[in-house]
Amino acid sequence: MDIIKIQNLEIFAHHGVFPEENVLGQKFIVTAALYTDTRTAGKTDELTSSIHYGEISRQIEQFLTTHTFKLLERAAESLAETLLLNTPKLEKIRLEIKKPWAPVGLPLETVSVEIERSWHTAYVALGSNIGDKERYLNQAVDSLRRTPCCDVTRVSSFLVTKPYGVTDQDDFLNGCLELRTLLTPQELLETLHKIEQDAGRERKIHWGPRTLDLDIIFYDDLILDEEDLCIPHIDMQNRDFVLKPLNEITPYKRHPCSRKTVREMLDSLAQ
Repeated sequence: MDIIKIQNLEIFAHHGVFPEENVLGQKFIVTAALYTDTRTAGKTDELTSSIHYGEISRQIEQFLTTHTFKLLERAAESLAETLLLNTPKLEKIRLEIKKPWAPVGLPLETVSVEIERSWHTAYVALGSNIGDKERYLNQAVDSLRRTPCCDVTRVSSFLVTKPYGVTDQDDFLNGCLELRTLLTPQELLETLHKIEQDAGRERKIHWGPRTLDLDIIFYDDLILDEEDLCIPHIDMQNRDFVLKPLNEITPYKRHPCSRKTVREMLDSLAQ
């Protein structure tokens, strides 16, 4: 990915742990690497095809001078999120905020915080087999659309499927969606659990009936194995109720472990 870089932008702002820093203010130095695709701009010479670094510089200056934070970490996180949410074509940002002459009682040139944040693509499976199933699935999609730092980009059709695991229960309605998000995998999991709870989800029986079930299937090409979260979903390759709607929206997405596409996994399951 191409990079547009703003180097050592000087800004006078009011950030710091000590009250006098918030009142008197001081100089901060910002460097931002903006990850984007400059190919079209390079071919057409059109500014609208790229990211206007002058406008970004003014946005950085305006944000840091109209907000006050105690920590550089908080300033950097908030600024990065604001730029990613409000800058078309910006896929990733590496941001450093330097604080010259930090009040530590020792001679130093600068203290700085450097972070890297980006958009991620996640795929989420949806299921319901209690009550108004379609309403629960649509509510989940709408809830994610309203979630800060999330953008639902594609939603599959919903299909009726037989229950998996515990078979003595009502049929399910299942679907999948594609999501661009700034949330980490754990933050996304917490968000999905909150949406489930709002739908009256009760976790009484493993694989039992539920008003709403939301599972992270893929998160970029991440391979994650934690106590409460495995990505890719550990059993997705055996679930046609996941693979069928997923195949509808991303048939050529590859499993990062097996390297099989969604379509290949679905074909294998049908054999």
